[in-house]
Amino acid sequence: MPRSNLIFFGVLLALGALNPLMGTLNPYYYDILIGIGINVILAVSLNLINGYTGQFSLGHAGFMAVGAYTASWVTLHFGASSGIPGPVLFALALLLGSLGAAVAGLAVGIPSLRLRGDYLAIVTLGFNEIIKGGIQNADALGAQRGLGGMVQYTGFFATFACAALTIVVVYNLIHSTYGRGFIATHDDEIAAEAVGLNTTRYKITAFAVGAFFAGLAGGLYAHFKQFIHPEGFGFMRSIDIVVMVILGGMGRMTGVCLAAVLLTVLPELLRTVSHLESLPEWLRRIAENRMIFYSLLLIVLMLARPQGLFNFRLPFTRKGRSS
Repeated sequence: MPRSNLIFFGVLLALGALNPLMGTLNPYYYDILIGIGINVILAVSLNLINGYTGQFSLGHAGFMAVGAYTASWVTLHFGASSGIPGPVLFALALLLGSLGAAVAGLAVGIPSLRLRGDYLAIVTLGFNEIIKGGIQNADALGAQRGLGGMVQYTGFFATFACAALTIVVVYNLIHSTYGRGFIATHDDEIAAEAVGLNTTRYKITAFAVGAFFAGLAGGLYAHFKQFIHPEGFGFMRSIDIVVMVILGGMGRMTGVCLAAVLLTVLPELLRTVSHLESLPEWLRRIAENRMIFYSLLLIVLMLARPQGLFNFRLPFTRKGRSS
């Protein structure tokens, strides 16, 4: 059995042992913890597209929205009346939401992935807005009112088990023979095509797999917050995910995971600092304008370290692009 799979099962055992302790955690910290797990799934899945395959997608929030609304619709319409146990229904909803997002990934990928660079980014951005606009006009999905009433099935174990699964699947895919096609497409698409690789197929596959896990994150998010609104899946949400990938280091799994943790915790840390009266007034004012400070920090980091803040390989990882 591959080492990554053994680590995955070890992580599941550790999560199972820690799960009972989560009931004693402060709800605010628990909310941040779940947010970290969901953002790790989003960042790792986008890293497959942007980091390993060398595309530039701005539509990841759209895939997340498809997963969130599909999973929510399933649990709301097949809940208590169906007689299906809650955990089974939740797992089925997550699977259907993820598959729906993967189909959406194929829908945007097949006609547009012959495009490259900025042109592809514009197409995926347009797709994101189409999804958002479609939901806003779909009365069955709550339209502008938003959609609520979902049972809070998402918990610590489910979130981090899904995050671990995402990491293992992407890691094994990249280190497989097929995964070398992603890296060849990233490194030099023209040379890859010259030696007979169908780069369009690799890009479509990356989009479908990345969208699948974005949909999974969306389903988890919807069943934790218990209310979703189209505005929560707009352009800025996609930018947040892209920043995690760029800050962590394109094509660096360890770095992307660390960036997802940092960029989930940092805004909340600045929010807390802004309310501490024991701190100097000037420091609290900086924290109150945390989004300006946050944006400036990202600009400085990109100028000082454009390869990513966490672009390194841990000593126990295999040599190669992934860490």
